[in-house]
Amino acid sequence: MSQDVSSIADAMKQAVPYVKTTGIEFEEVSASRIVASLPDDPTLHNHIGGPHAAMMFGLGESASGAVVMAAFAAHLGKATPLAVRAEIAYKKIAMGVLRAEAVLGRSTDEILAELESGARPEFPVAVTITNAEGVTTGEMVVVWTLKPAR
Repeated sequence: MSQDVSSIADAMKQAVPYVKTTGIEFEEVSASRIVASLPDDPTLHNHIGGPHAAMMFGLGESASGAVVMAAFAAHLGKATPLAVRAEIAYKKIAMGVLRAEAVLGRSTDEILAELESGARPEFPVAVTITNAEGVTTGEMVVVWTLKPAR
């Protein structure tokens, strides 16, 4: 499947005000993997001077949403992507700029086949959050679905 996913970063900033408000940037974009970053902004910090846990969650969820948008951009007329549930593990104290790598957990062809069969597919997106030194500060799984258009 070949599709142009280069506009996903701009689309996320337009469609999701949180992305623009927090300053999340999309560094790498493909239909199966996204790398996003959160700046080291004091207005996003917690009581110990690093990104608030909510900011880490938001970065991970935004990265997962971007990979879903990239994977299914050509099919958004048929279905709406929705987050179903998410789980995050905070592994180390996070400080400074954070990066989130989100990877689609199933093939788009498999997910689309399930949608075409009349089912409402669920699929995971795994997210690894790291600091500037590459140390994992958080791990997250967001389960998404494609809700068929009516």
